[in-house]
Amino acid sequence: MTTLASPSTLEFSADSIEKQVYNIVEKFSEFIPVINDRNRLGYALFKFVKGEGDAPYITVRNAKLSLKGISEKKLAELIETELTSIKK
Repeated sequence: MTTLASPSTLEFSADSIEKQVYNIVEKFSEFIPVINDRNRLGYALFKFVKGEGDAPYITVRNAKLSLKGISEKKLAELIETELTSIKK
């Protein structure tokens, strides 16, 4: 029995909204050590930027993140500040 190679993934362009949001979440990787938590948070924040999701303080609270060295409130404040820099 053989195993197929994993499917390749396409990267977003550097100026896309998706990439900007996921880069913001990656800035806080020291506080969010679990990769899946960062991916889930990035997706939820992308939906917020598009006008479809909850505000960062609600998203951080409801995402059940494994945080290390920071409170949910402080992380939400930092994220909200960073989201203002996104170029649409």
